[in-house]
Amino acid sequence: NTYKHDGKQYISILSGVGGWAGIGMAIPSLENDTDGLGAVGAYKSLSSWTNLGGVLSVFSL
Repeated sequence: NTYKHDGKQYISILSGVGGWAGIGMAIPSLENDTDGLGAVGAYKSLSSWTNLGGVLSVFSL
């Protein structure tokens, strides 16, 4: 995203696990490999490599 405040332009970038890849981590009650349209099984080992959460980075131009 980009926006302007007090005459200065900024760009922000949101990063982190989300979408189908993060559904099994975000909803612990999804335990079957076929839950989340198969995403839980497909990304089962993801929790070994990352944690839930994200980072919002903002830069001025």
